[in-house]
Amino acid sequence: MPAVQSSPVTERELILTRVFNAPRALVYQAWTDPKHLAQWWGPTGFTNPVCELDLKIHGEIRIDMRAPDGTIYPMSGAFREIVEPERLVFTACALDANGKPLFENLNTVTFAEYDSNKTLITIEVRVLWEGPTAAQYLSGMAEGWSRSMDRLSEFILSGTGMMPDPVQMDNRELRATRIFRAPLELVYRMWTEPEHIAHWWGPRGFTTTVQKMDVRPGGEWLLVLHGPDGRDFPNHYLYEEVVPNQRLVINHVNWPQHRKYVSFTESQGGTSVSVRMLFDSAADQQKVVTEHGAAKGLIENLDKLEEHLSRL
Repeated sequence: MPAVQSSPVTERELILTRVFNAPRALVYQAWTDPKHLAQWWGPTGFTNPVCELDLKIHGEIRIDMRAPDGTIYPMSGAFREIVEPERLVFTACALDANGKPLFENLNTVTFAEYDSNKTLITIEVRVLWEGPTAAQYLSGMAEGWSRSMDRLSEFILSGTGMMPDPVQMDNRELRATRIFRAPLELVYRMWTEPEHIAHWWGPRGFTTTVQKMDVRPGGEWLLVLHGPDGRDFPNHYLYEEVVPNQRLVINHVNWPQHRKYVSFTESQGGTSVSVRMLFDSAADQQKVVTEHGAAKGLIENLDKLEEHLSRL
């Protein structure tokens, strides 16, 4: 894999590129999920006890980097542009111990598909403003970004914490597994009772109205996902196979057509749920991943189920 390429454009501008051996949706998630970002942001040896992202235009960013000697280096910023999973533009303002700005950068990060299931990242950094003491920090800008990219690469390749239950993508499929700390019968009910489905089904920011849920072979499941932008997305499912507390096979009738296999097994004192989505074509799978964030949505769906279970 090529090493980080750092090219100082001027004294206060920088361009870096890096190829990551991971799908674009996954690399994009490493930048936009705060619990993942906190694992790799900053130079070697630094940690991030505070890592908060409000992923929307003008949404705020707050990261406190802790150096190996315990010194905290706070950073604030805001998103200017978000095009999932292609592009992020955000400001980053370094603060002193009293919260006073030291300098401010504009960062543009682009994510491009590269070769087979890899991702090319290009980072452009431009200094917007600098105070009288900024030079000592900006002199290490190229090195700091390079070390961060090294850490991101290690983080993704190790698989540790990248996704507790990574989405596997292969040709026409998406697959994920999650262990829930709850009895098998209770977890199965979450998938088969409309009063529970309404609390967790769909990606973050979406709500769900269940219109019909006839859980038997040949039975219909009709629901509407309500997006955060006010748009509605009707979904029509047909149950193909229902084995209580063991297995569901559900066909999604409208686009994107796919068959959803859900299995339930007791594991590690809880319940392991495996979800496999088999699309009609590789093109459909690719479209829902790249244009609609399906891999991220699947993880968010399982996260929401876990949160709902914790409230019962």
